[in-house]
Amino acid sequence: MHNNVKTLLATTALFFSTQMLPMSVSADPGCTFEEEQQGFIATCSEEKQEVILTGVIEPQTLTTALPGYADGFASYQVDAQAIDVLRAIDVPTQIVVIIGTWCPDCHRETPHFMRVIEAAANPNIEVEYIGVDRSKQDPEGLAAKYAFSRIPTFIVKQQGNELGRIVERPKATLEADLVEIVK
Repeated sequence: MHNNVKTLLATTALFFSTQMLPMSVSADPGCTFEEEQQGFIATCSEEKQEVILTGVIEPQTLTTALPGYADGFASYQVDAQAIDVLRAIDVPTQIVVIIGTWCPDCHRETPHFMRVIEAAANPNIEVEYIGVDRSKQDPEGLAAKYAFSRIPTFIVKQQGNELGRIVERPKATLEADLVEIVK
């Protein structure tokens, strides 16, 4: 394994064990968090040199722990007109984002989506990120509540009812597709 990958894995394990997980939980040398702990689990696959996060994931975890997420977030230029529409949403709106931190489509779309949500800055829009493993499952079964087969899947709901989804990639842009869904 390359030294920079080892450093990333060690840094990620240290970050999760000290910042994101209960103090009693720590990473073992294989970079796998104990299965008994609550919340997401980080595992590292040495043969593929990847970090897989499962369960509920905080957005800042994605941008700080995964290569490329911060760059994708910072470089994405939002559509100002679509953002204005998203800012004006006055109905509580939930968006569930099912991602795989191992998935190239997720690496492309998730940071852009995070940038859209930040630009909208609407307290009526609540987002939950659920990470799944390669079998598209998470330990708590959170993603299993939603019928999905491809990732990323962005599920938009209001008043408990699903309004629509963006699956894998937007038809136009993430923000334009979101506007179409909430109309």
